[in-house]
Amino acid sequence: MFKESFIQAIHERRKVKLTFFSKEDRGELTRACAPMDYGPSRHSSKKDNRYHLWDYDSDSGSHTLSLPSEQIKNIEILKEQFHPAEFVTWPPNWFVQRNWGKFS
Repeated sequence: MFKESFIQAIHERRKVKLTFFSKEDRGELTRACAPMDYGPSRHSSKKDNRYHLWDYDSDSGSHTLSLPSEQIKNIEILKEQFHPAEFVTWPPNWFVQRNWGKFS
């Protein structure tokens, strides 16, 4: 449902306002995020496609979110852009092809 606009935000390097159901908090949360990728989780035994995001508002040690579509309530593309250097500290190996220079 949100996949096309999410991938568009990846290509345009635009932040998103994400509303999702947090299992940890047992309720809905809204966060400012950078869309990182769409595809299966490399760390989960379930290989279903997920929305992978960098959570700027996270209050925990990890700023990455990896959410299946059923947890996503809304994704709003914001005008504000992000730069991949803010969070990409690993050799990129994305599912969604993009033109992010050395962060592609």
